[in-house]
Amino acid sequence: MKEIISGCLGLPLQGVSGVVELLGEGATVPFIARYRKERTGGMNEVDIARISQELTRLQELEKRKQTVLSTIDAQGKLTDALRRQIEATWDGNQLEDLYLPFKPRRRTRAQVAREQGLEPLATLIMMGRERNPEAAAEQYVGEEVKSVAEALQGAQDILAEMVSEDADVRERLRRLFERKAILRSRIRRGMKEKDEAQKFSDYFEWEEQLRRCPSHRMLAMRRGEHEGVLGLSVVLEDEDEAVAGIVRRYVHTQQPACARLLEAAIADAYKRLLAPQMESEMMRLGKEKADTEAVRVFAGNLSQLLMGAPLGEQRVLAIDPGFRTGCKVVCLGEHGDLLIHFVIKPHTGDESGAARQIAQAVRKYRIEAIAVGNGTASRETTAFLDRMQAAGNALPPVFVVSEDGASIYSASEVAREEFPSEDVTVRGAVSIGRRLMDPLSELVKLPPESIGVGQYQHDVDQGLLRRQLDQTVVSCVNRVGVDLNTASRHLLTYVSGLGPALARNIVDYRTANGAFSSRRQLLKVARLGPTAYEQCAGFLRIRGAKNPLDNSAVHPERYALVEQMAKDAGCSVAQLMQSAEKRKSIRLEQYQTPEIGMPTLLDIMNELEKPGRDPREQLEAFRFDPTVHTPQDLRPGMLLPGIVTNITQFGAFVDVGVHQDGLVHVSQLANRFVKDPTQVVSLHQHVRVRVLEVDLRRNRISLSMREE
Repeated sequence: MKEIISGCLGLPLQGVSGVVELLGEGATVPFIARYRKERTGGMNEVDIARISQELTRLQELEKRKQTVLSTIDAQGKLTDALRRQIEATWDGNQLEDLYLPFKPRRRTRAQVAREQGLEPLATLIMMGRERNPEAAAEQYVGEEVKSVAEALQGAQDILAEMVSEDADVRERLRRLFERKAILRSRIRRGMKEKDEAQKFSDYFEWEEQLRRCPSHRMLAMRRGEHEGVLGLSVVLEDEDEAVAGIVRRYVHTQQPACARLLEAAIADAYKRLLAPQMESEMMRLGKEKADTEAVRVFAGNLSQLLMGAPLGEQRVLAIDPGFRTGCKVVCLGEHGDLLIHFVIKPHTGDESGAARQIAQAVRKYRIEAIAVGNGTASRETTAFLDRMQAAGNALPPVFVVSEDGASIYSASEVAREEFPSEDVTVRGAVSIGRRLMDPLSELVKLPPESIGVGQYQHDVDQGLLRRQLDQTVVSCVNRVGVDLNTASRHLLTYVSGLGPALARNIVDYRTANGAFSSRRQLLKVARLGPTAYEQCAGFLRIRGAKNPLDNSAVHPERYALVEQMAKDAGCSVAQLMQSAEKRKSIRLEQYQTPEIGMPTLLDIMNELEKPGRDPREQLEAFRFDPTVHTPQDLRPGMLLPGIVTNITQFGAFVDVGVHQDGLVHVSQLANRFVKDPTQVVSLHQHVRVRVLEVDLRRNRISLSMREE
């Protein structure tokens, strides 16, 4: 399998072999990428994940092959040649083509004809040696077969099914469809004037080459089909080309009568059997390709969101804004603990009272930052805070925070467990505040698909989506590292080698025994054995530990190496970490071994320089243009500040503060050609955009980032 994976993914065989072996030993993707670079040739996490996925696919295909072989063997039809074909294929479609003639099926027209004894007549026509097939068919006329025409039709049904089950024919036709198939979309009868159909108006009369159809367009049309607005089909523009190719494979006879019957059977095989099957297969493959691309975009957005700049351990006042019912306010301690909550109503006539409550809370709880949710009444609430400052109230920096998924969290079991005596409004406000402090720690509590940074996430394969998003969360959590003494059970779940059960056991141990003072204590946690310890230890941090390496990404298996470095430099490990001069005196070459190469040594030195460093950027405050609040305030040509809220294949969505995100189409992202929007923008990036068009009827805002 290693050779197949290497060839399929275009990755070095030696590195692939190392990854496959490590995965077989139970190692996780983050662990392999961070701590086993010598065995993989320094492969990055993305390639290691691709190898893992391909290995899983091949293992599942191997199981399927064994099922196919045993099923055919049980029928007594497994020849040595067929066995070799099945064992040699690593393509799922080819495997199913080989299995097709032996697969249990419903009673077909060909099966009926065989039961009528017409298979010899079909063979006679196939061989093409009969000048007068009508005369040959007369001997089959009887009680079951009423006429010569019926006998010939039955023989052609057998021939059509035989042709449709020919693995070589199917593979050639598949390749033809992959190159030349056309995807057509048509409005269904009676739907054109309905309001719910207008969002699909671009696809009322649409067609393009299937292989060129981008993911977002495929998923949009599929949604239109699902909602009964559109009808989709996949066809070849020149079906005669497909039929002619099959005819060339089968028709070699000099007897015109047999040739005509065989050609008619082939045409029937294509129209009745092959074309519908290929259409279904191409639609499935097109959907799979679209799903894969959409999930890739979603995972990229999620990664950027999770890796968003954290405020850090500061006291936060968080506001979940609202009009009629008021704004829910919570004050949080440095570690996100709830100190107090109350309601203010600055938008219903009690602005002075609301200002007094906010000012008192800021002073009493020593608030260092204010988080305002970006939902309903967000702009009005930030404007209220601006007026407070203008009136002489000393307020800390104000940040606008995304509320996506906060309502889902507030009603979840996780939130009920954290705040059993508080209602959903309090929990939602707490989530907003904690997101400002550390987006990663808070967002891991949500189902990733509910965070709202993808395209058509409810239309794609949910299993694929869940696996990819979970992998993304795991990657982000382990890239940042986790404070062993403050991390929630939900955050610990995503640490390499742990999972829900061990995460709960760690929290239970911490509750019963107090804070961890060393990584080695993890081995005292129930069911956390040496393998899990090896996988997780390097990603867990302990502040103030006796051994300073416990608050770094240096793995415990390399502590002895670092201690030897410190000894050779004539200092302690702590002094080595503090002194650049001491570190420069170390010659890394002398510490190389077959197991410890230069990549690992360089990683260790980088970590000693900045132990436990956070790879995330610094947080920056942002404010919208104070003159715009609704889409009606926008005019073409306006230049506005905005925040990128979502990235898709076709462009980026930007919030300019009017409660309706605008779209910067991919063609408007830069003054050059842009193939991938992520090359130009990132999630939550602060940008300046120009208004191109405002369509109030369809709630669409078109923006541009091109320079004039």
